Amino acid sequence: MTAPTPTLPGPVTVSEADQARLLELARAAVTVASGAATSAALDEAIAAGPLPSFPAAAFVTLLEDGELRGCMGTLDPDGEAWQAVVDTAGWAARRDPRFPPLQAQEVAALEVGVSILGPMVELPDPSRFRPGVDGIVISRDGRRGLLLPEVADEVGHGATDMLDAVCRKAGLARDSWRDPRSRLWVFRTLRFGGPAA
Repeated sequence: MTAPTPTLPGPVTVSEADQARLLELARAAVTVASGAATSAALDEAIAAGPLPSFPAAAFVTLLEDGELRGCMGTLDPDGEAWQAVVDTAGWAARRDPRFPPLQAQEVAALEVGVSILGPMVELPDPSRFRPGVDGIVISRDGRRGLLLPEVADEVGHGATDMLDAVCRKAGLARDSWRDPRSRLWVFRTLRFGGPAA
């Protein structure tokens, strides 16, 4: 008897109202983190209406003139979605080690993208990875790397390129995904966004 084939993750769904609220919170967090507004602006945004209170991990991506300006996230699926978005928006603006902290004058030119992550599913067979559909996580020897699904389309990567790239991001040799000691997980996201201001 053969073992059942593991199920790949399905689509992530978030209501349009919750998407609009999460984007509003991300914008407020980025504006405050840049120094363009005081922390009261974020408090007001949080108090402005019902908060999306479902558990989810999230990433926030900042683009300036179409180029990456910051991207940070959390993999904790148990935290509240709204809190994950507020936290990661602030981190993307101030803590992405690849970029200097965001300045107030940059906010007007920014696009904010919010990615809500669905559940992680272990991927024992890398040939089942779906570039542009699945995000990918690799873990080995205390190192971990993650790429969101949209990266494949943004940079034109196929499956092997994405698997190699997530290994490099984790600080591993590019073909470490072929090593049986490596563990892989896949996940789906729902991404939405708009201008930061």
